[in-house]
Amino acid sequence: MLWYAWVFLVIAILAAIFGFGGIAAAAAGIAKILFVVFLILFVISLIAGRRRVV
Repeated sequence: MLWYAWVFLVIAILAAIFGFGGIAAAAAGIAKILFVVFLILFVISLIAGRRRVV
């Protein structure tokens, strides 16, 4: 999922360089959302991993 966030970030940067403002804003928004979802899932997996101590 972090890979997709990076891909959309690169797309946003390239679109901004070439002057496509709407596409750049949309790709940047998607990249932000994917990064936040990645962080949330990462924290949940860290918490869930610590509770499995036998």
